[in-house]
Amino acid sequence: MSRDLQGAVPLTLTGFRGQPPIRLQDDPLLRRQAARESNARSYPRRIPLALREARGIYVRDGAGQVYIDCLAGAGTLALGHNHPDVVTALRETLESGLPLHTLDLTTPVKDRFVEDLFASLPAAFAAKARIQFCGPTGADGIEAALKLTRTATGRRVVLGFSGAYHGMTQGALALMGNRAPKEPLGTMGADVQMLPYPYDYRCPFGLGGEAGVDAGLSLIEQILTDPESGVLLPAAVVVEVVQGEGGVIPAPVRWLQGLRRLTREHGVALIVDEVQTGLGRTGRLYAFEHAGIEPDVVVLSKAIGGGLPLSVVVYNQDLDRWAPGAHAGTFRGNQLAMAAGVETLRRIRADRLDEQAAILGRRLMDHLNGLRVDHACLGDVRGLGLMVGVEVVDERRPQLRLGARPADGDLARQIQRCCLERGLILEVGGRHGAVMRFLPPLIVTAEEVDEIAARFRAGLKAALADRPGIALAAE
Repeated sequence: MSRDLQGAVPLTLTGFRGQPPIRLQDDPLLRRQAARESNARSYPRRIPLALREARGIYVRDGAGQVYIDCLAGAGTLALGHNHPDVVTALRETLESGLPLHTLDLTTPVKDRFVEDLFASLPAAFAAKARIQFCGPTGADGIEAALKLTRTATGRRVVLGFSGAYHGMTQGALALMGNRAPKEPLGTMGADVQMLPYPYDYRCPFGLGGEAGVDAGLSLIEQILTDPESGVLLPAAVVVEVVQGEGGVIPAPVRWLQGLRRLTREHGVALIVDEVQTGLGRTGRLYAFEHAGIEPDVVVLSKAIGGGLPLSVVVYNQDLDRWAPGAHAGTFRGNQLAMAAGVETLRRIRADRLDEQAAILGRRLMDHLNGLRVDHACLGDVRGLGLMVGVEVVDERRPQLRLGARPADGDLARQIQRCCLERGLILEVGGRHGAVMRFLPPLIVTAEEVDEIAARFRAGLKAALADRPGIALAAE
Protein backbone atom coordinates (compact mmCIF):
# COMPACT_ATOMS: atom_id res chain seq x y z
CA MET A 1 0.00 0.00 0.00
CA SER A 2 1.25 3.49 -0.80
CA ARG A 3 2.53 5.34 2.24
CA ASP A 4 0.60 8.37 0.93
CA LEU A 5 -2.59 6.52 1.93
CA GLN A 6 -1.26 6.21 5.47
CA GLY A 7 -0.85 9.95 5.96
CA ALA A 8 2.76 10.19 4.79
CA VAL A 9 4.19 13.27 3.10
CA PRO A 10 2.83 13.41 -0.49
CA LEU A 11 5.31 12.88 -3.29
CA THR A 12 4.82 16.42 -4.56
CA LEU A 13 6.66 19.72 -4.37
CA THR A 14 4.20 20.98 -1.74
CA GLY A 15 4.70 17.85 0.34
CA PHE A 16 8.47 18.05 -0.08
CA ARG A 17 8.57 21.65 1.06
CA GLY A 18 6.24 21.08 3.99
CA GLN A 19 7.94 18.10 5.59
CA PRO A 20 10.06 18.35 8.75
CA PRO A 21 13.85 18.67 8.36
CA ILE A 22 15.50 15.58 6.90
CA ARG A 23 17.29 13.32 9.37
CA LEU A 24 19.57 10.74 7.79
CA GLN A 25 19.28 7.67 9.95
CA ASP A 26 20.18 4.03 10.10
CA ASP A 27 17.98 1.49 8.32
CA PRO A 28 18.14 -2.31 8.66
CA LEU A 29 18.13 -2.58 4.86
CA LEU A 30 21.29 -0.48 4.71
CA ARG A 31 22.95 -2.63 7.36
CA ARG A 32 22.12 -5.82 5.50
CA GLN A 33 23.26 -4.31 2.22
CA ALA A 34 26.64 -3.38 3.72
CA ALA A 35 26.98 -6.87 5.17
CA ARG A 36 25.98 -8.79 2.04
CA GLU A 37 26.88 -6.76 -1.01
CA SER A 38 30.34 -6.55 -2.50
CA ASN A 39 32.95 -3.95 -1.71
CA ALA A 40 32.45 -2.67 -5.25
CA ARG A 41 29.09 -1.10 -4.37
CA SER A 42 29.31 2.64 -4.91
CA TYR A 43 26.20 4.83 -4.68
CA PRO A 44 25.11 3.70 -1.18
CA ARG A 45 28.42 4.89 0.22
CA ARG A 46 27.65 8.51 -0.71
CA ILE A 47 23.84 8.31 -0.78
CA PRO A 48 22.95 6.08 2.20
CA LEU A 49 19.24 5.74 1.53
CA ALA A 50 16.90 2.74 1.53
CA LEU A 51 14.15 3.77 -0.88
CA ARG A 52 10.58 2.55 -0.48
CA GLU A 53 8.49 4.56 -2.94
CA ALA A 54 8.95 6.90 -5.89
CA ARG A 55 6.92 9.03 -8.24
CA GLY A 56 8.09 11.60 -10.77
CA ILE A 57 11.19 13.38 -9.48
CA TYR A 58 10.50 12.37 -5.86
CA VAL A 59 11.57 9.34 -3.81
CA ARG A 60 10.71 8.32 -0.26
CA ASP A 61 12.98 6.54 2.21
CA GLY A 62 12.04 4.03 4.89
CA ALA A 63 11.40 6.77 7.43
CA GLY A 64 8.86 8.40 5.12
CA GLN A 65 11.13 11.32 4.20
CA VAL A 66 10.88 12.69 0.66
CA TYR A 67 13.81 13.67 -1.57
CA ILE A 68 14.18 15.28 -5.00
CA ASP A 69 16.06 12.84 -7.21
CA CYS A 70 18.62 14.68 -9.36
CA LEU A 71 20.42 11.44 -10.15
CA ALA A 72 17.48 9.65 -11.80
CA GLY A 73 19.25 6.37 -12.39
CA ALA A 74 22.32 8.20 -13.77
CA GLY A 75 20.06 9.78 -16.38
CA THR A 76 18.02 6.66 -17.10
CA LEU A 77 14.65 7.93 -15.85
CA ALA A 78 13.80 10.51 -18.50
CA LEU A 79 10.15 10.51 -17.40
CA GLY A 80 10.96 10.11 -13.73
CA HIS A 81 9.86 7.30 -11.45
CA ASN A 82 6.73 5.28 -12.22
CA HIS A 83 5.37 7.54 -14.94
CA PRO A 84 1.71 6.54 -15.36
CA ASP A 85 2.00 6.07 -19.15
CA VAL A 86 4.98 3.78 -18.73
CA VAL A 87 3.29 1.82 -15.93
CA THR A 88 0.20 1.39 -18.11
CA ALA A 89 2.31 0.17 -21.03
CA LEU A 90 4.04 -2.37 -18.79
CA ARG A 91 0.76 -3.57 -17.31
CA GLU A 92 -0.87 -3.94 -20.75
CA THR A 93 2.15 -5.84 -22.05
CA LEU A 94 2.07 -8.23 -19.10
CA GLU A 95 -1.66 -8.81 -19.51
CA SER A 96 -1.42 -9.33 -23.29
CA GLY A 97 0.23 -12.72 -23.04
CA LEU A 98 3.21 -11.54 -25.09
CA PRO A 99 6.28 -13.72 -24.50
CA LEU A 100 8.57 -11.73 -22.26
CA HIS A 101 11.73 -13.46 -23.42
CA THR A 102 12.35 -13.93 -27.13
CA LEU A 103 16.14 -13.73 -27.66
CA ASP A 104 16.21 -11.75 -30.92
CA LEU A 105 13.00 -13.13 -32.40
CA THR A 106 10.68 -10.31 -33.32
CA THR A 107 7.33 -9.36 -31.81
CA PRO A 108 4.83 -6.54 -32.43
CA VAL A 109 6.31 -4.65 -29.49
CA LYS A 110 9.83 -4.98 -30.84
CA ASP A 111 8.74 -3.92 -34.32
CA ARG A 112 7.01 -0.84 -32.89
CA PHE A 113 10.08 0.05 -30.84
CA VAL A 114 12.37 -0.11 -33.88
CA GLU A 115 10.02 1.92 -36.07
CA ASP A 116 9.54 4.60 -33.42
CA LEU A 117 13.25 4.78 -32.62
CA PHE A 118 14.17 5.19 -36.30
CA ALA A 119 11.50 7.87 -36.69
CA SER A 120 13.16 9.85 -33.89
CA LEU A 121 16.59 9.83 -35.56
CA PRO A 122 17.68 12.39 -38.17
CA ALA A 123 16.08 11.26 -41.43
CA ALA A 124 19.30 11.00 -43.45
CA PHE A 125 20.91 8.79 -40.80
CA ALA A 126 17.84 6.61 -40.29
CA ALA A 127 17.38 6.04 -44.04
CA LYS A 128 20.58 3.98 -44.24
CA ALA A 129 20.73 2.59 -40.70
CA ARG A 130 20.70 -0.86 -39.17
CA ILE A 131 20.10 -1.78 -35.54
CA GLN A 132 21.67 -4.40 -33.30
CA PHE A 133 20.04 -5.28 -29.97
CA CYS A 134 22.71 -5.92 -27.37
CA GLY A 135 22.92 -7.20 -23.83
CA PRO A 136 21.00 -4.85 -21.56
CA THR A 137 23.79 -2.41 -20.69
CA GLY A 138 25.43 0.51 -22.42
CA ALA A 139 28.79 -1.18 -21.95
CA ASP A 140 27.65 -4.12 -24.07
CA GLY A 141 26.54 -1.65 -26.73
CA ILE A 142 30.05 -0.22 -26.76
CA GLU A 143 31.51 -3.72 -27.05
CA ALA A 144 29.23 -4.36 -30.03
CA ALA A 145 30.26 -1.09 -31.68
CA LEU A 146 33.93 -2.00 -31.30
CA LYS A 147 33.36 -5.45 -32.83
CA LEU A 148 31.32 -3.96 -35.65
CA THR A 149 33.86 -1.35 -36.71
CA ARG A 150 36.86 -3.64 -36.33
CA THR A 151 35.15 -6.27 -38.44
CA ALA A 152 34.10 -3.79 -41.12
CA THR A 153 37.49 -2.07 -41.43
CA GLY A 154 39.85 -4.96 -40.70
CA ARG A 155 41.72 -2.69 -38.28
CA ARG A 156 42.11 -3.00 -34.51
CA VAL A 157 43.22 0.36 -33.12
CA VAL A 158 40.56 2.59 -31.57
CA LEU A 159 40.98 6.21 -30.49
CA GLY A 160 39.38 7.34 -27.23
CA PHE A 161 39.58 10.43 -25.03
CA SER A 162 40.74 11.43 -21.58
CA GLY A 163 37.85 11.74 -19.16
CA ALA A 164 35.78 9.21 -21.10
CA TYR A 165 33.39 6.73 -19.53
CA HIS A 166 31.91 3.96 -21.68
CA GLY A 167 31.29 1.17 -19.17
CA MET A 168 33.08 -1.44 -17.09
CA THR A 169 33.50 -4.41 -19.43
CA GLN A 170 36.90 -5.16 -20.90
CA GLY A 171 36.72 -3.23 -24.16
CA ALA A 172 34.76 -0.34 -22.66
CA LEU A 173 37.11 -0.14 -19.69
CA ALA A 174 40.11 0.12 -22.00
CA LEU A 175 38.54 3.34 -23.31
CA MET A 176 37.98 4.81 -19.83
CA GLY A 177 39.79 7.95 -18.82
CA ASN A 178 39.72 7.23 -15.08
CA ARG A 179 42.79 5.17 -14.21
CA ALA A 180 41.59 3.87 -10.83
CA PRO A 181 39.38 0.98 -12.08
CA LYS A 182 42.07 -0.04 -14.57
CA GLU A 183 45.15 -0.04 -12.35
CA PRO A 184 44.42 -3.31 -10.49
CA LEU A 185 44.01 -5.13 -13.81
CA GLY A 186 47.46 -4.43 -15.22
CA THR A 187 48.13 -3.93 -18.91
CA MET A 188 45.03 -3.65 -21.02
CA GLY A 189 43.84 -1.82 -24.10
CA ALA A 190 46.97 -2.26 -26.19
CA ASP A 191 44.90 -1.34 -29.24
CA VAL A 192 43.49 1.85 -27.68
CA GLN A 193 45.12 5.24 -28.09
CA MET A 194 43.88 7.93 -25.68
CA LEU A 195 43.75 11.57 -26.80
CA PRO A 196 43.01 14.87 -25.01
CA TYR A 197 39.34 15.84 -24.80
CA PRO A 198 38.50 19.55 -25.24
CA TYR A 199 38.03 20.51 -21.57
CA ASP A 200 38.07 24.29 -21.76
CA TYR A 201 38.22 25.00 -18.02
CA ARG A 202 41.32 22.82 -17.75
CA CYS A 203 42.54 22.85 -21.35
CA PRO A 204 45.01 19.96 -21.78
CA PHE A 205 47.11 22.16 -24.07
CA GLY A 206 47.13 25.11 -21.69
CA LEU A 207 45.50 27.27 -24.35
CA GLY A 208 41.74 27.35 -23.91
CA GLY A 209 39.07 28.69 -26.23
CA GLU A 210 39.41 28.42 -29.99
CA ALA A 211 43.17 27.89 -29.74
CA GLY A 212 42.55 24.78 -27.64
CA VAL A 213 40.06 23.47 -30.21
CA ASP A 214 42.58 24.05 -33.01
CA ALA A 215 45.33 22.26 -31.08
CA GLY A 216 43.11 19.25 -30.41
CA LEU A 217 42.09 18.89 -34.04
CA SER A 218 45.66 19.39 -35.20
CA LEU A 219 46.83 16.54 -32.96
CA ILE A 220 44.14 14.19 -34.31
CA GLU A 221 45.02 15.14 -37.88
CA GLN A 222 48.70 14.52 -37.19
CA ILE A 223 47.96 11.06 -35.78
CA LEU A 224 45.88 10.15 -38.83
CA THR A 225 48.23 11.54 -41.48
CA ASP A 226 51.80 11.38 -40.16
CA PRO A 227 53.50 8.10 -41.18
CA GLU A 228 55.75 8.56 -38.13
CA SER A 229 52.93 9.18 -35.62
CA GLY A 230 53.40 5.68 -34.23
CA VAL A 231 49.66 5.05 -34.26
CA LEU A 232 48.18 2.66 -36.80
CA LEU A 233 45.16 3.88 -38.75
CA PRO A 234 42.26 3.21 -36.39
CA ALA A 235 39.05 1.33 -36.99
CA ALA A 236 37.09 3.92 -35.03
CA VAL A 237 37.03 6.94 -32.79
CA VAL A 238 34.70 6.70 -29.77
CA VAL A 239 33.42 9.96 -28.30
CA GLU A 240 30.82 11.39 -25.93
CA VAL A 241 29.29 14.68 -27.08
CA VAL A 242 29.00 15.55 -23.40
CA GLN A 243 31.24 13.63 -21.03
CA GLY A 244 29.05 12.63 -18.11
CA GLU A 245 31.05 10.70 -15.54
CA GLY A 246 34.09 12.68 -16.68
CA GLY A 247 32.61 15.86 -15.24
CA VAL A 248 29.77 17.08 -17.50
CA ILE A 249 32.03 18.48 -20.21
CA PRO A 250 30.35 19.42 -23.51
CA ALA A 251 32.55 19.16 -26.60
CA PRO A 252 32.68 22.37 -28.67
CA VAL A 253 30.58 22.21 -31.83
CA ARG A 254 33.53 23.13 -34.05
CA TRP A 255 35.66 20.38 -32.52
CA LEU A 256 32.95 17.78 -33.16
CA GLN A 257 32.55 18.98 -36.73
CA GLY A 258 36.30 18.82 -37.25
CA LEU A 259 36.45 15.33 -35.76
CA ARG A 260 33.71 14.18 -38.13
CA ARG A 261 35.51 15.72 -41.11
CA LEU A 262 38.84 14.08 -40.24
CA THR A 263 37.37 10.64 -39.57
CA ARG A 264 35.39 10.73 -42.80
CA GLU A 265 38.41 11.84 -44.84
CA HIS A 266 40.47 8.92 -43.53
CA GLY A 267 37.83 6.20 -43.56
CA VAL A 268 37.63 5.93 -39.78
CA ALA A 269 34.24 5.13 -38.22
CA LEU A 270 32.90 7.70 -35.77
CA ILE A 271 31.15 6.05 -32.81
CA VAL A 272 29.08 8.42 -30.69
CA ASP A 273 28.23 7.19 -27.20
CA GLU A 274 24.72 8.52 -26.47
CA VAL A 275 24.08 6.17 -23.55
CA GLN A 276 23.56 9.05 -21.10
CA THR A 277 22.76 11.87 -23.53
CA GLY A 278 20.21 10.17 -25.79
CA LEU A 279 16.47 10.97 -25.89
CA GLY A 280 16.35 14.64 -25.03
CA ARG A 281 18.74 14.94 -22.11
CA THR A 282 20.90 17.69 -23.69
CA GLY A 283 18.11 19.74 -25.25
CA ARG A 284 17.99 17.79 -28.52
CA LEU A 285 16.74 14.25 -28.98
CA TYR A 286 20.33 13.21 -29.69
CA ALA A 287 23.34 15.19 -28.53
CA PHE A 288 25.19 14.89 -31.84
CA GLU A 289 22.42 16.98 -33.42
CA HIS A 290 23.82 20.07 -31.70
CA ALA A 291 26.80 19.90 -34.07
CA GLY A 292 24.79 18.93 -37.15
CA ILE A 293 26.98 15.88 -37.73
CA GLU A 294 26.08 12.36 -38.83
CA PRO A 295 27.93 9.61 -36.95
CA ASP A 296 28.62 6.17 -38.37
CA VAL A 297 27.55 4.43 -35.15
CA VAL A 298 25.34 5.55 -32.25
CA VAL A 299 25.22 3.59 -28.97
CA LEU A 300 22.00 3.97 -26.96
CA SER A 301 20.86 2.66 -23.59
CA LYS A 302 19.52 4.13 -20.31
CA ALA A 303 16.48 6.26 -21.29
CA ILE A 304 15.50 4.15 -24.32
CA GLY A 305 14.28 1.37 -21.98
CA GLY A 306 11.97 3.63 -19.99
CA GLY A 307 13.75 2.66 -16.77
CA LEU A 308 14.28 -1.00 -17.70
CA PRO A 309 17.52 -2.51 -19.08
CA LEU A 310 17.92 -2.11 -22.85
CA SER A 311 20.82 -1.33 -25.16
CA VAL A 312 21.11 -0.96 -28.93
CA VAL A 313 23.63 0.05 -31.55
CA VAL A 314 22.32 1.94 -34.60
CA TYR A 315 24.81 2.20 -37.44
CA ASN A 316 25.41 2.89 -41.11
CA GLN A 317 24.45 -0.12 -43.23
CA ASP A 318 27.83 -0.02 -45.00
CA LEU A 319 29.38 -1.34 -41.79
CA ASP A 320 27.02 -4.32 -41.61
CA ARG A 321 29.62 -6.92 -42.52
CA TRP A 322 29.71 -9.13 -39.48
CA ALA A 323 28.51 -12.73 -39.57
CA PRO A 324 25.30 -14.03 -37.96
CA GLY A 325 25.89 -14.43 -34.23
CA ALA A 326 28.92 -12.12 -34.23
CA HIS A 327 27.34 -10.30 -31.30
CA ALA A 328 24.65 -11.93 -29.20
CA GLY A 329 23.19 -11.97 -25.72
CA THR A 330 20.46 -13.92 -23.97
CA PHE A 331 18.64 -10.83 -22.70
CA ARG A 332 18.69 -8.72 -25.87
CA GLY A 333 14.97 -9.33 -26.32
CA ASN A 334 13.63 -7.49 -23.26
CA GLN A 335 10.01 -7.00 -24.30
CA LEU A 336 9.00 -5.02 -21.22
CA ALA A 337 11.88 -2.60 -21.77
CA MET A 338 10.82 -2.14 -25.39
CA ALA A 339 7.23 -1.45 -24.35
CA ALA A 340 8.42 1.05 -21.77
CA GLY A 341 10.80 2.55 -24.34
CA VAL A 342 8.02 3.05 -26.90
CA GLU A 343 5.94 4.95 -24.35
CA THR A 344 8.92 6.98 -23.13
CA LEU A 345 9.89 8.02 -26.64
CA ARG A 346 6.28 8.88 -27.48
CA ARG A 347 5.93 11.05 -24.37
CA ILE A 348 9.24 12.84 -24.91
CA ARG A 349 8.34 13.70 -28.50
CA ALA A 350 4.70 14.57 -27.85
CA ASP A 351 5.54 16.86 -24.94
CA ARG A 352 8.70 18.20 -26.60
CA LEU A 353 10.66 17.38 -23.49
CA ASP A 354 13.92 17.88 -25.37
CA GLU A 355 13.00 21.53 -25.93
CA GLN A 356 11.85 21.78 -22.32
CA ALA A 357 15.20 20.37 -21.19
CA ALA A 358 17.01 23.13 -23.08
CA ILE A 359 14.88 25.84 -21.44
CA LEU A 360 15.02 24.44 -17.92
CA GLY A 361 18.71 23.59 -18.24
CA ARG A 362 19.44 27.25 -18.95
CA ARG A 363 17.26 28.22 -15.97
CA LEU A 364 19.22 25.90 -13.69
CA MET A 365 22.56 27.14 -15.01
CA ASP A 366 21.46 30.76 -14.47
CA HIS A 367 20.79 29.93 -10.82
CA LEU A 368 24.14 28.18 -10.47
CA ASN A 369 26.08 30.93 -12.23
CA GLY A 370 24.44 33.39 -9.85
CA LEU A 371 25.77 31.35 -6.94
CA ARG A 372 29.19 31.22 -8.57
CA VAL A 373 29.44 35.03 -8.47
CA ASP A 374 29.48 34.98 -4.67
CA HIS A 375 31.20 31.64 -4.11
CA ALA A 376 34.70 31.36 -5.55
CA CYS A 377 34.74 27.67 -4.64
CA LEU A 378 32.43 27.10 -7.63
CA GLY A 379 35.02 27.21 -10.36
CA ASP A 380 32.93 26.42 -13.42
CA VAL A 381 29.30 25.85 -14.36
CA ARG A 382 28.68 23.99 -17.61
CA GLY A 383 26.40 21.59 -19.42
CA LEU A 384 23.79 21.10 -22.11
CA GLY A 385 20.08 20.84 -21.39
CA LEU A 386 19.34 19.01 -18.14
CA MET A 387 22.85 17.63 -17.94
CA VAL A 388 24.59 20.22 -15.78
CA GLY A 389 27.80 20.21 -13.76
CA VAL A 390 29.39 22.53 -11.21
CA GLU A 391 33.12 22.10 -10.66
CA VAL A 392 34.12 22.62 -7.03
CA VAL A 393 37.57 24.07 -6.45
CA ASP A 394 39.75 25.16 -3.55
CA GLU A 395 39.79 28.90 -4.09
CA ARG A 396 42.27 29.27 -1.20
CA ARG A 397 45.05 27.68 -3.24
CA PRO A 398 47.03 29.36 -6.01
CA GLN A 399 45.59 29.52 -9.50
CA LEU A 400 46.71 27.01 -12.07
CA ARG A 401 47.16 27.67 -15.78
CA LEU A 402 44.35 29.69 -17.39
CA GLY A 403 43.10 30.77 -13.98
CA ALA A 404 41.53 27.50 -12.81
CA ARG A 405 41.94 26.49 -9.16
CA PRO A 406 42.78 22.99 -7.90
CA ALA A 407 39.80 20.64 -7.78
CA ASP A 408 38.36 20.08 -4.29
CA GLY A 409 36.77 16.63 -4.13
CA ASP A 410 36.51 16.74 -0.34
CA LEU A 411 34.38 19.87 -0.43
CA ALA A 412 32.26 18.44 -3.26
CA ARG A 413 31.48 15.35 -1.19
CA GLN A 414 30.64 17.53 1.80
CA ILE A 415 28.28 19.60 -0.36
CA GLN A 416 26.71 16.38 -1.62
CA ARG A 417 26.11 15.22 1.95
CA CYS A 418 24.71 18.58 3.06
CA CYS A 419 22.38 18.63 0.04
CA LEU A 420 21.19 15.12 0.88
CA GLU A 421 20.41 16.30 4.43
CA ARG A 422 18.22 18.95 2.78
CA GLY A 423 16.40 16.46 0.61
CA LEU A 424 18.38 16.82 -2.65
CA ILE A 425 20.02 13.76 -4.21
CA LEU A 426 23.06 14.70 -6.31
CA GLU A 427 26.01 12.72 -7.57
CA VAL A 428 29.63 13.77 -7.90
CA GLY A 429 31.99 12.97 -10.76
CA GLY A 430 34.81 14.37 -12.83
CA ARG A 431 38.46 14.74 -11.92
CA HIS A 432 39.02 14.05 -8.20
CA GLY A 433 35.25 13.63 -7.79
CA ALA A 434 34.92 17.41 -7.68
CA VAL A 435 32.00 18.02 -10.04
CA MET A 436 28.44 18.23 -8.71
CA ARG A 437 26.19 16.60 -11.30
CA PHE A 438 22.56 17.54 -11.94
CA LEU A 439 20.55 14.96 -13.94
CA PRO A 440 16.89 15.50 -13.01
CA PRO A 441 14.14 13.74 -14.98
CA LEU A 442 13.05 15.65 -18.07
CA ILE A 443 9.57 16.13 -16.57
CA VAL A 444 10.93 18.52 -13.93
CA THR A 445 9.08 21.85 -13.81
CA ALA A 446 10.43 25.39 -13.61
CA GLU A 447 9.27 25.66 -10.00
CA GLU A 448 11.06 22.42 -9.16
CA VAL A 449 14.23 23.66 -10.85
CA ASP A 450 14.07 26.74 -8.62
CA GLU A 451 13.66 24.48 -5.59
CA ILE A 452 16.64 22.36 -6.66
CA ALA A 453 18.78 25.49 -6.90
CA ALA A 454 17.57 26.71 -3.51
CA ARG A 455 18.38 23.37 -1.83
CA PHE A 456 21.80 23.35 -3.48
CA ARG A 457 22.42 26.88 -2.20
CA ALA A 458 21.50 25.79 1.33
CA GLY A 459 23.69 22.69 1.10
CA LEU A 460 26.61 24.76 -0.18
CA LYS A 461 26.24 27.25 2.67
CA ALA A 462 26.18 24.46 5.25
CA ALA A 463 29.22 22.72 3.75
CA LEU A 464 31.22 25.94 3.75
CA ALA A 465 30.28 26.62 7.37
CA ASP A 466 31.78 23.24 8.35
CA ARG A 467 34.81 23.58 6.10
CA PRO A 468 38.11 23.06 7.94
CA GLY A 469 40.89 25.61 7.65
CA ILE A 470 43.91 25.09 5.44
CA ALA A 471 47.54 25.98 5.86
CA LEU A 472 48.71 27.57 2.63
CA ALA A 473 52.32 27.17 1.65
CA ALA A 474 54.25 30.41 1.28
CA GLU A 475 54.28 31.52 -2.33
